[in-house]
Amino acid sequence: MRTTLLLGPRTTLPVVAELLAWWAALAVLWLVFISTVDPLELAVGAGAAAVGALAARAARRAVTGR
Repeated sequence: MRTTLLLGPRTTLPVVAELLAWWAALAVLWLVFISTVDPLELAVGAGAAAVGALAARAARRAVTGR
């Protein structure tokens, strides 16, 4: 199996869509659980959601092997 760091045009869109879906779901979850919504909380939530989205994609790839 050949693995490259750069994604082809057929795989880029699904990868980006999956990451955005995970990010959106985790960001909404963060907003539900915090008590105050200020700019710092939004920035921390966006960063935490991004890290969580990357981890979720990596975990899904580890399980499915794709």
